[in-house]
Amino acid sequence: MIGKLLDDALAPAPAPDRVAFLKGQPYAHRGLHGQDVLENSPAAFEAAIKLGHGIECDVQAAEDGRAFVFHDFELDRLTDQSGPIGKLRTEDIDRIQLNGGHEKIPRLRETLTQIAGRVPVLIEIKSRNLRVGPLCLSVRRALEGYGGHAAIMSFNPLVGAWFRKNAQHIIRGLVVTEEDSKNWRGRIARHRNLWTAQPDFLAYDIRDLPSRFAAAQRARGLPIVTWTVRSAEQEHIAATYADEPVYEMPQT
Repeated sequence: MIGKLLDDALAPAPAPDRVAFLKGQPYAHRGLHGQDVLENSPAAFEAAIKLGHGIECDVQAAEDGRAFVFHDFELDRLTDQSGPIGKLRTEDIDRIQLNGGHEKIPRLRETLTQIAGRVPVLIEIKSRNLRVGPLCLSVRRALEGYGGHAAIMSFNPLVGAWFRKNAQHIIRGLVVTEEDSKNWRGRIARHRNLWTAQPDFLAYDIRDLPSRFAAAQRARGLPIVTWTVRSAEQEHIAATYADEPVYEMPQT
């Protein structure tokens, strides 16, 4: 009871119509990739759009904070380059080709232009430190004038706090995993992150569902999307304990 009172006071639930678009379609994790289609590529996004599914994508910051659609902090896995993407200038990243002939690493604005409001998009902001401002500002600028449904989310609660202060009109989510933190310290940390971010929704690790914390927030009115659903069993868990899955195709 005390926890709910604190959550209600320090992280109020959003108005239902503010977050209604989050429900109604699954989300393809990094686009609909696999079978020679690379994650977070234009081809992966187009494949999801053709199914009418939402898109989850990731953004990393260039050296100047410019938002690029890319999951890893390092270039090695997805390109023929190596090293941290965050150490490169915008013009250098613009020249880097994705593996498998999947065009270049797209800027967030380019990806939004491609999606063009045809399906909802969840933008996960990757940040491992306290300096979130430059990347958040770049994401906000990319979303200026965007006519489709979009939301940002991050593991870092400071990202949600930045958008609450500087772009309150943009829907914001907190990404949560309980891995290695299911004790009382973890429970306190989850509430502290919730109060810092004041999110409109939670993106929850499917491995942690069912979760008392997730259920309590959902009961308060925060939608739950859950990642990453890869099996029929997980699909059933998502349907029972969350509002929408963020899924990947089974790899064959």
